[in-house]
Amino acid sequence: MNNTITDTNFNFPNQKSVYKGKVREVYNINDEQLVMIATDRLSAFDVVMPKGIPYKGQILNQIATKMMKATEDLVPNWLVATPDPNVAVGHLCEPFKVEMVIRGYMSGHAAREYKSGKRMLCGVPMPEGMKENDKFPEPIITPATKAEQGDHDEDISREDILAKEIVSEEDYIILEDYTRKLFQRGSEIAASRGLILVDTKYEFGKTKDGQIVLIDEIHTPDSSRYFYADGYQERQDRGEVQKQLSKEFVRQWLISNGFQGLEGQTVPFMSDEYIETVSERYIELYENITGESFVKADVSNIQERIEESVLNYLK
Repeated sequence: MNNTITDTNFNFPNQKSVYKGKVREVYNINDEQLVMIATDRLSAFDVVMPKGIPYKGQILNQIATKMMKATEDLVPNWLVATPDPNVAVGHLCEPFKVEMVIRGYMSGHAAREYKSGKRMLCGVPMPEGMKENDKFPEPIITPATKAEQGDHDEDISREDILAKEIVSEEDYIILEDYTRKLFQRGSEIAASRGLILVDTKYEFGKTKDGQIVLIDEIHTPDSSRYFYADGYQERQDRGEVQKQLSKEFVRQWLISNGFQGLEGQTVPFMSDEYIETVSERYIELYENITGESFVKADVSNIQERIEESVLNYLK
């Protein structure tokens, strides 16, 4: 458990600032490049768990960078290099203040809204007579924006995004087009692995020269939900729970131990044995999503390894 990275305090040459998100730490180099370090922190219900998950950062970083390379012919992205298994380096971008969520199936948040009687999500109608995990006739885009207070994402409609001038109409049309293209490609990649890409989110930014590019992560188990294709229809017909590939298993464990991130609740104790099982599940996710065996990086001194890799790259 000591061989995890849960916090970094590097001081790279020409470093201007550092931003620490829930699981990633982003170093601004000379207002030109960003060095993004995927830590082993685990976040659920917008709360960071007290212990790191071995290899989780490597897994997320490597899935995201593989998927960026597999989609760069469709949509330009921010990525320039991957000098370390936990590190991605890319162009400095001004992020759009919306997350482009796209759903091929009625699961998760959409299913909860549907069960409560709603038939509109982010201004998009959902057909009558659907069951949880049914496929939508066409994938729907249900954007989210960060709340003014805290880290929670809030649903927002296309109309509100344009009315509040969060994104210009000209740019938003491109974001929608890119979102659909990426989801189509992601669904094809998933199908080739015996998986269904259920829903996912994409984030975009603008480079200094005004190009809209894909940023952050793509098609990882933290940003996406996958089902196993084998037996999907049979499970739907019988009204059974779908077999899924995402960090939902962590959320379910937390819920069963009385935690949903609500006020007054405390994160349940995670034993080393439990942490080990979470790490194994993430490795399983990696191998299923990429179709490749996971090669564990040397974690005997993970901080030193990452620092050395980045310094060599920046030289």
